[in-house]
Amino acid sequence: MSALIRPEREVRFDETVDVLVLGLGAAGAAAALEASAAGADTLVLERAAAGGGTSAMSGGVLYLGGGTALQTACGFDDSPEEMAKYLLASVGDAPDAAKIDAYCEHSPAHYDWLVAHGVPFKPVFYYGCSGEPPTDDGLVWSGSERAHPFCDLARPAPRGHVPAQLHQAGPLLMRALCAAVERSPARVAGDVRAQALVRADDDAIVGAVASSFGVTRSIRARRGVVLATGGFIMDDAMLAAHVPAALRCKFRVGAEGDDGSGIRLGVAAGAATQHMDKASISLPATQPWGLKRGILVNAQGQRFVNEDSYYGRLGEFALFHAQGRAWLVVDDAVFEKPEYPRRVAAVGETPTELARELGLPAGALEATLALYNEHAARGEDPLFAKTREYVVPLAKPPFGAFDCTTDGSLYAAFTLGGLATDADGRVLGPDGAALPGLFAAGRCTSGLSVGGYSSGLSLGDGTFFGRRAGIAAAGAR
Repeated sequence: MSALIRPEREVRFDETVDVLVLGLGAAGAAAALEASAAGADTLVLERAAAGGGTSAMSGGVLYLGGGTALQTACGFDDSPEEMAKYLLASVGDAPDAAKIDAYCEHSPAHYDWLVAHGVPFKPVFYYGCSGEPPTDDGLVWSGSERAHPFCDLARPAPRGHVPAQLHQAGPLLMRALCAAVERSPARVAGDVRAQALVRADDDAIVGAVASSFGVTRSIRARRGVVLATGGFIMDDAMLAAHVPAALRCKFRVGAEGDDGSGIRLGVAAGAATQHMDKASISLPATQPWGLKRGILVNAQGQRFVNEDSYYGRLGEFALFHAQGRAWLVVDDAVFEKPEYPRRVAAVGETPTELARELGLPAGALEATLALYNEHAARGEDPLFAKTREYVVPLAKPPFGAFDCTTDGSLYAAFTLGGLATDADGRVLGPDGAALPGLFAAGRCTSGLSVGGYSSGLSLGDGTFFGRRAGIAAAGAR
């Protein structure tokens, strides 16, 4: 018998509630708010002293669209259909169409829900960055909507919704959501860590065993348990087993609790997992945007992605396709100081000198630049269809290369795989059937993105499907 599951007949419960939520990040807060609003006696257990988790450490961007009030106020036209087209094309090889359709259809209402629960957004569009802006403006581009091939598949619209705080809005987002939980009937217990789920003879999950400062207590959940415990970016063993390349990334985006414990709880209860080999890898090589005029090359001296893509797409391509061996090549006309610290790996008066300094194969970079410049002189990029705005010849010496390797650059990583769930947050077994009494949301699940990340999808789907999980749990049994 797994230590992560306890049979009900062996457990003496110390407390009984309707809905038990494990974790108080964005997903857990949303689940608690909706479960308690539905009339369920709701208890949240948080392993840290207070809520927030990785959500409070984030930039706070939420990927929302379909015609939100903020988009409209900023003068942008969007629809659920166009949003769904983009997501279906961009989020990876196996998108969950049911989740995407639900998310896009109800995205405007979800934005209104966030505002109603105290999350402020300034109705100003900020142009010139990907993700959180250096201002408190509320709307930004946060994906690859304007880059090939997505701009040809769906009408672009900015969908990065950022709470009104300078630079990093995650703390504000979680202060607002935690304050809303405090105002709600839901109760919160901090410094409590779930150790096992409790399963009845009919296989339904009916509670959890948890510990706090050496004291163990058991809580019965009459209607359901919601897992909202984060991903597994902080667990080396799980990374080595599922997405070992992420171990090479210098910056892991996650709180201490992102150790896969909730995923292990779900698996012990019989849950299936999905996309455990997927991770979001951000490589902010083209901030400021003028650096998109450079070209990213791999260890063979060849381009491998259109440089105007969102830096989450650049990072995934650089790590998973170029094995973390990449450089951004610029000339003197394109060169400008990066917004993120980045070492100049090499400088040369000619492409040949630059290639020699980088240790690239003889003639490879020279051929890449010759082909690129030939077409760039006409504003064209036939290989990768980079936006014409960023297509210029790289011909003015000296030439330089910014270090975009995993050893010399910032690769920000977090996991995307997790428990299999349906569009209402029900945890699914290997046969696709829902496990009675068990729900999940946030990074412990496989969410909307399974690759091809756009900034804000984690907080967006965590809060959206957290709400659905809370509602479903409150109505169970």
